[in-house]
Amino acid sequence: MTAQRLGGSDLAARIRAHVAGRAAARRDDGRPARLVIVTATDDEASAWYVRSLAAAAGKAGIDCDVADLGPVATAGDLTARLTALSADPAVDGVMLQTPLPAGVTLAEVSGAIDPAKDVDGANPLSLGRLAVGRPAYAPATAAAVVALLDEYVVDLAGARAVVVGRSAVVGKPLAHLLLDRDATVTVCHSRTRDLAEVTSTADVLVAAVGRTHLITPTHVRAGAVVIDVGTNPTPDGGLAGDVDPAVAEVAAALTPVPGGVGPVTTALLLWHTVADSASAPGDSP
Repeated sequence: MTAQRLGGSDLAARIRAHVAGRAAARRDDGRPARLVIVTATDDEASAWYVRSLAAAAGKAGIDCDVADLGPVATAGDLTARLTALSADPAVDGVMLQTPLPAGVTLAEVSGAIDPAKDVDGANPLSLGRLAVGRPAYAPATAAAVVALLDEYVVDLAGARAVVVGRSAVVGKPLAHLLLDRDATVTVCHSRTRDLAEVTSTADVLVAAVGRTHLITPTHVRAGAVVIDVGTNPTPDGGLAGDVDPAVAEVAAALTPVPGGVGPVTTALLLWHTVADSASAPGDSP
């Protein structure tokens, strides 16, 4: 068996086309869409991602500004800037890029982002609304996983889904999105005993832990659909996923890294910026 490649580039291109159309209409109305990315780090990988996101926004017709507060910014500095941007009527989307300065946690500052402008679902209010099935912007990576499963017509109703990773950015919100689609969901983490025993029961397996090639063929049931969210830097400057490439000989379908979840994540961040309001959980253009 050789797994079907679940690439995200075509889906991302269609989402970006929707974004460009909406952004053009906004500009014609004299109210151009504007995204502001707040950063407070000197991490080069983070800076590269911010530059690529800003470039993608520009190509789609969205004005994108980067507010760089520097790696010595305090929680107070970040909260003040996020509060001001949330109150600015000319700003449609606010995104806080991680990592944050030492001693500052996402939990203590993300609440300053207005949920109506919280394009990456960082505010605890956004996550809470997501958990109870109310309209909210889901974290874009979690939403991208569901969008990719829809793209390739993976039936989630009644499926056994296992998510490896419990972060507030991917694992936890994704579990809620999958539950909303009637999957039976198990969330694994660093304290899970006999990980392979759990993951090998999955019809749909999502790896989102940030550990290179953690998931091997022994973790995967034959014929499973495997979504690799990992983007781990390699010594040669490339990226490697959380899933060992050898899994392709066991799984029915597998996302590539890069080129799988990543492009869809970026496209959905842009879509959230131009959307009139937050959609129901799991919805995408």
